[in-house]
Amino acid sequence: MIYYNKIQRRNPQDPEGARKWYPTLKSRMQVSERELIEEVADEVTLNPKEADMAFYQLLKVVKRSLLDGKTVKLGGLGTFYLTASANGADTRDEANAQLIKAVKIRFQPSAELREAVAKATFASTESLLNDQVEVVPITDEEP
Repeated sequence: MIYYNKIQRRNPQDPEGARKWYPTLKSRMQVSERELIEEVADEVTLNPKEADMAFYQLLKVVKRSLLDGKTVKLGGLGTFYLTASANGADTRDEANAQLIKAVKIRFQPSAELREAVAKATFASTESLLNDQVEVVPITDEEP
């Protein structure tokens, strides 16, 4: 279940227009690395220490691969890759690493992950106060 708040604001595409109400997603909590490791350990035949080591090694290999200029594809999760923002140069010879202003890590979710998220159901955070949850699945239909 994904919860949302109702926020009133202007449409950034029409700053002079009327304020409207928008549902904005609200995280219920943050899951720590430790909690993920324990859940993975419960799902497979690893003890928590082995799952911790596997997780740590995966992170280490992903970092090393990205720093080696590689794209990292993690099966059903998605793909991590680097992009850079840079200043332009007038000539090809002047274009060099010193013009790079920032490097960002990008993530492209897999089709499997996108499909899973597309099946999400939503409930207003107000429903938590009332102990009644109205489940609203995603649809392509207009309300």
